[in-house]
Amino acid sequence: MSKLKTLFFVALIAAFMLTACGGQQATPTEEPMAEEAPTATEAMVEEAPTATEEMAAEEPTPTEEAMAEEPEAAEEMPVDTTVSCVDLEAGDVPDLGGQELYFAVENAYPPFNMLDDGGEGIGWDYDIGREICSRLNCTPVFAESAWDGIFPAMAAGEYDVLFDGVTYTTERDEAVDYSCAYVTIGQVLLVRADEDRFSTPEEFQADENLIASTQITTTNEIAAHNFIGIDRTRSFEDFGLAVQAVISGDVDAVVIDTITALGFMGENPGALRIIQPNIQSNEQLALVFPPDSELIAPFDAALASMAGDGTLQEINDKWFNP
Repeated sequence: MSKLKTLFFVALIAAFMLTACGGQQATPTEEPMAEEAPTATEAMVEEAPTATEEMAAEEPTPTEEAMAEEPEAAEEMPVDTTVSCVDLEAGDVPDLGGQELYFAVENAYPPFNMLDDGGEGIGWDYDIGREICSRLNCTPVFAESAWDGIFPAMAAGEYDVLFDGVTYTTERDEAVDYSCAYVTIGQVLLVRADEDRFSTPEEFQADENLIASTQITTTNEIAAHNFIGIDRTRSFEDFGLAVQAVISGDVDAVVIDTITALGFMGENPGALRIIQPNIQSNEQLALVFPPDSELIAPFDAALASMAGDGTLQEINDKWFNP
C-alpha cells in the first residue's frame, strides 16, 4: 500500500472514531451543528458583511452622530410639561430668614444677563432674582459660570439656582429640577440686517451652502440640527461668539431663541434682524435647581405672587419686549 493510501485509510478511521465519540458526548440539542461547523453560507455572512452593513459601520447616520456627540440631539424638541407661573394660585410666601443663595449666570446672554459699561451685572435674571429674594427674605449672590458643564454643577449642588434663560426638557429634568415656567418662547434665524439671499426659513433650509451658528449643548443647537443638520451647524462656546460670526460673515445666520435674538439686536443696533416665522415654537423657560431642592416651592410661591400682582409681566415686558 502506498504512503498516500495508508494516510487516507488512517484518516478515515480517525474520522469515524471522532464521529462516534461525538455522538456519545453531546446531543444535537446541547451543541448545535451550526455552532461547531457553520455552513458555507453562514461563514460568508460572518466574514463578508453586506454593502449596507459596511456603510453603516463606516458612516454613522446623522442621528447616530448626534447621539454620540450631543446626547440632547436625540430629542426632537423640548416637551411642554412645565406648569406656568401664571397658572399657579398665589398663596403665602415663606420667609427664608435672610439666607444667602448663589444664583448661576453667564453674564453673556442678553437680555437675561450681561455686564454694563461699568462691569455691573444687569438683565432679567438680576431683576427677577432680586425681586424674588425681596419677597422670600433671602440674599442673592450672582455667580458667573460658563454654560458648558453647568448642568453637572447644578446636579452636584454647586449653585442654589441656575437662571440664564434655561429651556425645560424632559432629558434635563432627569438630572435637575425646575421651577414653574415664567415665559414661552420660540427659535428663530437671526441674520445680518442687509441679508438678501433668503427671506424665509424654508429658503435658508433649502440652500445647502448656507451655514448657521449657535451655542453648544443648548436646545438651540438641537433645533439647528433638526432644521438643517449637523454638517451645516457651527456651535460656539457662547452666543456672543455665535452672533459675532454672523456679523463678520463667517456664517449666514444664528439659530437662537426669540428673546435672546432681541437682546443681541439691542446690543448691536442696526446690525441684525430676525427672519420670520419661528423654526420651532412653544419652549418654556424656567429656573433650575439641584435635585429635590427645598427652594423650589418657595421660589414657585414667589413667582406666583409676582404673576398675580403683575410684577412678573412688568419685568418680562422690560427685558423681553423692548
